[in-house]
Amino acid sequence: MISVKDPKIAIPLVLIAGLFWSFGPYVVRHIDQAQTVPWQYLFTRGIVIFLLLNIFLFFEEGLNFYKNYFKVGVSGLIGGLGLGIAMTTFIWSITNTSAAVTLLCLASMPFITALLGFLFLKEVISTNVWISIIIAAVGILIMAVDNTMTGSIYGFIFGMLSAIGFATFSVSLRWRKDTPQFTTVAIAGLFCCIFSAVWIIIQGQTFLSSGKNEALFATHGTIVCIGLILYSIGSKYIPAAELTLLSLTEVIGGIFWVWLPILGINEVPTSNTIVGGFFIFISIIYYSLIIQNNKRFIGLN
Repeated sequence: MISVKDPKIAIPLVLIAGLFWSFGPYVVRHIDQAQTVPWQYLFTRGIVIFLLLNIFLFFEEGLNFYKNYFKVGVSGLIGGLGLGIAMTTFIWSITNTSAAVTLLCLASMPFITALLGFLFLKEVISTNVWISIIIAAVGILIMAVDNTMTGSIYGFIFGMLSAIGFATFSVSLRWRKDTPQFTTVAIAGLFCCIFSAVWIIIQGQTFLSSGKNEALFATHGTIVCIGLILYSIGSKYIPAAELTLLSLTEVIGGIFWVWLPILGINEVPTSNTIVGGFFIFISIIYYSLIIQNNKRFIGLN
């Protein structure tokens, strides 16, 4: 695995990864009739993610890259399934509510991961982390009430399910630390492709959308892959506290791109979304300070 030990290089790589991911909502907003083509979106995006990651693994590990598929085990399959669910519910979320709500739901992932680790891996949650979780929960509750009032509660629910899916992926890697990460993500892309293909056949739909939409589906899959590769290369020697804060690049950027009038979307978050997001941001900053004090470090295999 390629790694960068110099923080002066690693930190910009992680920031650029977050920047790549932040364009996801903007790309989705340009899909024609996005609510009617979620399965075509998942089918094409799944193929792109599966192919690109396998190409990367080929250049990274040579002809023996396929052997990683024999190492995934139960943890990798669970992680791939969780990530596949996250990818599926992401498109359902962002097409049923604002990009801000979807992204802020995803920002709560560190706390959901902590809860899942507590429940399934018997990991200990400190008092300070519980405080962070409670602060984030208040923000999530505020957004939930707002989405109920505006009729977009389904978008919020799918956003939280997406965060749970991503958290499941993270916990699966911690369950068995030698689980090959990129192969697990490739499996998630394959799951999306197979599941959406089955649903398309059952519904009697076509596998492909318009040329414009297909280009956007493939673009989003490419953005996800490039961001993941850059993040994994840069994050190995960055403290977890800094990684948590750097992850906000995706949230802030994603909200900014769909709001920026010059880019043509002009999607303005509601006041309750802003207030709820403020609580989540405070919880993330507090959580990062806790990790910094504990001097924990994160490493992606």
